[in-house]
Amino acid sequence: MTSHQTVMLMVGLALILTLAHLLGRLARRCGQPAVIGEILAGILLGPTLLHGALSETLVPVDTRPMLTALGNLGIALFMFLVGLELDYRLLRGNGRTTAGVAVGSIVCAFGLGVLLALYLWNDHTVEHRLAFLLFIGAAMSVTAFPVLARILTDQGIQHTRIGALALASAAVGDVAAWLLLAALLTFTGSQNSWQVLLVVPYALAMVWVLRPLLGRLLAAPTRGRRNREGGDVEQGLSATHLATLTALLLVSGALCEWLGVHFIFGVFLAGAIVPRRGTERLRAAVKDRFETIIWMLLPAYFAVSGLKVDLTTVGGDGLGELGLILLVAIGGKFGGACLGARFAGQSGRSATTLGILMNTRGLTELIILGVGLQLGLLDTELYSLMVVMALVTTAMTAPLLRWAYPSRMIDADLRELAEQRIGEPKCAKVAWPVGGKRPEAG
Repeated sequence: MTSHQTVMLMVGLALILTLAHLLGRLARRCGQPAVIGEILAGILLGPTLLHGALSETLVPVDTRPMLTALGNLGIALFMFLVGLELDYRLLRGNGRTTAGVAVGSIVCAFGLGVLLALYLWNDHTVEHRLAFLLFIGAAMSVTAFPVLARILTDQGIQHTRIGALALASAAVGDVAAWLLLAALLTFTGSQNSWQVLLVVPYALAMVWVLRPLLGRLLAAPTRGRRNREGGDVEQGLSATHLATLTALLLVSGALCEWLGVHFIFGVFLAGAIVPRRGTERLRAAVKDRFETIIWMLLPAYFAVSGLKVDLTTVGGDGLGELGLILLVAIGGKFGGACLGARFAGQSGRSATTLGILMNTRGLTELIILGVGLQLGLLDTELYSLMVVMALVTTAMTAPLLRWAYPSRMIDADLRELAEQRIGEPKCAKVAWPVGGKRPEAG
């Protein structure tokens, strides 16, 4: 890395952070998640505006891989925290709904996506027709797990039953989509098929072998300080604990990437297997440490993804294709998730809310589209149209969510959950929900 690259990397990161922060604040004022503004920051820096002159000057091509690496690290830390805060108790008794929503949204979206690809094939011919059909189907069936988690957090419903169902359904659906993408990479000769077969043993080893070992390590006595009443010693975040958890998420993410499933699911699983019992303060301390780093690094990935979008190539025919892409994308995910939830016995309002949430694409869609562009399964015009689709479907989520799941219903669900927690036996070994504090009676 030359001195000039170092200078331009720092200048580019400063520009991205500033523009992403400003547009993110503007997006929030408009009732949208900040990620919308962060992706728009990349699009404005790209070839769409001034034919890319601004980005070529301030964000040179040779620094973008380094910015992408920083962004990937931010995503890894964010997804680790999502797994760390997953509330298992909210999923008890809801396995049928999770499966129904995940399967319904995948099957409907994938089927409609393949039909759409048959039509698009006439104007966007690629070398492998079957690979193109499967890729468009997989891209349509994706829910942006990280962006969905961020929207749920922004709306304050990540710890409600609906929020937990949406996260679980999105996780199942995205794992299926990544496995399909891994099979597609194998089909196109981009990856060895035998690696995909190791995904299940890897996940089982994480849950049944590593989780108990991690529980014993994190439960070991740590140096802390006594509380104000002079009672029990509070558990603190030691350097050993922080190093262990950081190494765990990085190695797990690397293994998943090597196996053909994107690294975000490896780091999510690493967070999900951290024992809940006796680690409340430890997990809160980890969250405090990581959130500052995430705020600095995550916008870099969104911006670099936006740099690849060139809307100047979209003509009149492209607008017609965009309308068809939006129709298939929205109808497939929303309709499939609603039907799956209804068949699982959910009310109409709950099914509608889950359908709206599952229609979120954003980050995961951008990652998959980037893979398609790299493999030659998408040309620049179709890639740009698909990115616009990802933005539109993500921007729809927040306003539709406020309509389907208003604040009064959120408050009622949170009060019900708090009452259930207070009514539970108070025992030192109770595993309190992730991300929340132990409730006090009264």
